[in-house]
Amino acid sequence: MGRQPCCDKLGVKKGPWTAEEDKKLVTFILTYGHCCWRAVPKLAGLRRCGKSCRLRWTNYLRPDLKRGLLDEAEEQLVIDLHAHLGNRWSKIASRLPGRTDNEIKNHWNTHIKKKLIKMGIDPVTHQPLQKQQTESCSQGSSTDSSAAITPLSEANSTEKEQPLTSQIWMEALQDDSWSNFPTWGSEIYSDFGLYSSEDSLNRLLDYYKELGDEDFELGDFNKQLVGIGETD
Repeated sequence: MGRQPCCDKLGVKKGPWTAEEDKKLVTFILTYGHCCWRAVPKLAGLRRCGKSCRLRWTNYLRPDLKRGLLDEAEEQLVIDLHAHLGNRWSKIASRLPGRTDNEIKNHWNTHIKKKLIKMGIDPVTHQPLQKQQTESCSQGSSTDSSAAITPLSEANSTEKEQPLTSQIWMEALQDDSWSNFPTWGSEIYSDFGLYSSEDSLNRLLDYYKELGDEDFELGDFNKQLVGIGETD
């Protein structure tokens, strides 16, 4: 359900107000007050809608209106209120007696906003423009530096994720003590005699897999170690 219209549009006059209409509206409001704007046009003898009567009185006819541009004190008050309230012009106008919200909004857009920009102040945030530019540049540089550091961190994490047994085998191939590898397990007997070097490697593989290192695959390391054992 939408809001009901303020009046019947049929027979309602539009366009500029005449001096006679202004006189009727002022006389009625000063005599009876403005109780309900929907009823004012009929009671005052006007062919206008209630909204048109309210705006005419508020923005042009009420006796406490101030004419002319805002002075320096009023401009400073508008700036202070705008910093806290933003573009809530009706609330700002309530703090400036004799000024309308439409008048204050127009003065802000045509005078105060340009004046703040010339002073180096952002009319939206009320912060210095140079400070905001510096912060934006610093944020951009920090983003670039973090992006440059990312590949190195990823490389370090990749090294840490390598299986432990792979590192052990790489160190073993570079160690001369592994030349005596066939003697490993020489005191362990099978049903058919001593374990060979290949059997020992297989048992070592089974041992690591029982520890849960499923990612380890012997591959070329097995062939190299078996070759070392056979040559010795």
